[in-house]
Amino acid sequence: MRKFETNVQLLKYKVLKEVASSALNNTLEKDILDIPNKIIPGPKPETRCCIYKERAIINERVKLAMGGDADNDNTIQVIDMACDSCPIQKYSVTEACRGCIAHKCKEACPFDAIDFSGQKAHIDTDKCKECGRCANACPYNAIIEIQRPCVKACNADAISIDPDTKKASIDYENCISCGACVYQCPFGAIMDKSSIVDVIRLIEESAKNNNYKVYAMIAPAISSQFTYAKIEQVITGIKKLGFHNVVEVALGADIIAYYESTQVAKELGEKEWMTTSCCPAFVTYIKKNYPDLIDHISTAVSPMIATSQLIKNTDPTAKTVFIGPCTAKKSEINEPDLKGEVDYVLTFEELQALFDAHDIKVEECDEGILDNASYFGRIFARSGGVTDAIKHVVETNNLDIDIKPVVCDGLNECSKNLKLAKFNRLQGNFIEGMACEGGCICGPASLSHGAKDKKEVDKYGKLAIETTVNDAIRIFNMDSLNLNRENHE
Repeated sequence: MRKFETNVQLLKYKVLKEVASSALNNTLEKDILDIPNKIIPGPKPETRCCIYKERAIINERVKLAMGGDADNDNTIQVIDMACDSCPIQKYSVTEACRGCIAHKCKEACPFDAIDFSGQKAHIDTDKCKECGRCANACPYNAIIEIQRPCVKACNADAISIDPDTKKASIDYENCISCGACVYQCPFGAIMDKSSIVDVIRLIEESAKNNNYKVYAMIAPAISSQFTYAKIEQVITGIKKLGFHNVVEVALGADIIAYYESTQVAKELGEKEWMTTSCCPAFVTYIKKNYPDLIDHISTAVSPMIATSQLIKNTDPTAKTVFIGPCTAKKSEINEPDLKGEVDYVLTFEELQALFDAHDIKVEECDEGILDNASYFGRIFARSGGVTDAIKHVVETNNLDIDIKPVVCDGLNECSKNLKLAKFNRLQGNFIEGMACEGGCICGPASLSHGAKDKKEVDKYGKLAIETTVNDAIRIFNMDSLNLNRENHE
């Protein structure tokens, strides 16, 4: 059995593996009702009140693993019955309460939810509306706020708690599909829709790549995943799944590093500052929360889109599948102006499930060849990597630009600097925005998260034969690619 960071990740893996196995055997419709029983054999429940609820939750997970509700376009969805309703009182009075006679907390509460007995303050949870005024008023900071994990994880303010059921719900108008809530929910009640069945069918219908060729595009963050095997063995494993070839999205990153650098050199004279465009969650966050700043977003497509364009320009029959740690990529490929650029997106979690459904032991595979990019394209996976690549291109090509980067590691830093930029107080002229702290290597659908990941990315980057971005892209006709997103509309 594979080792997973949490039981939530393990449960998700089990569902994906069973769905994939049934799809490969063409028995999925017949097996749908059996999968919950197989994963939860009973007779005793493992985590819930009874095996029937556990199996019902598994059934909902199976539906999402098969693509989810066709009427709900959002990538991230709440499994309602899996939500624990987190019976956490958001505001609680601690032992620090001195029972003072000022009673500022009581006076600040507009709902009469605070009373005093035994000289200590108490909060009536039936009356409390969780406004937080009491906590702000207490001179001893004796009233603390405890946020639910999903709410705390969502820096896009897209998750709210139903006051009656206490269950989580997603505001799709605010959701940026970053997947932070998916990773942080301790009950696994929030999950991303999967295209694992669609990808299996895509490969099968290619008739061993005779009808069309299916290409896997792997994200640079692959370097910090599948730590039980070599990257070269993972490449062979992916080909054994039925893919015609495996291409690094780091090559697309090289292309975008060059293109975006030249774009920034041209536009910074007209604009005081610009942002990167490689992180779809960051771009969506700007569009939804800072619409007046949209013109400052680089119009370059993401490295994923650039890589797919390159493949499809070279092979008109090609179908492309992006594989990475990001749930927002699943939403990106369905944006109206980008639809059709990439056929499907899989996560590293889904890739592991596919390997095991095919009974492919990656650690026993021969070492394949993967050398499509430079060091700078590969380090796009970590925070600061895009900036390093842009600076490299600027210096190498003697571009007339004084770039002053502001590296935003995570959505909170992104929001902080976007606010500064809005009021002309940004300490720089180029914002690198990453929704996930640490960068793509800490994406929600990673197999592993940890401090070592950054070192693994740099180590992987140094293995590249191509030394510079110019070396990596020298054989390609950049003019044949539609790298400006404005031209897609």
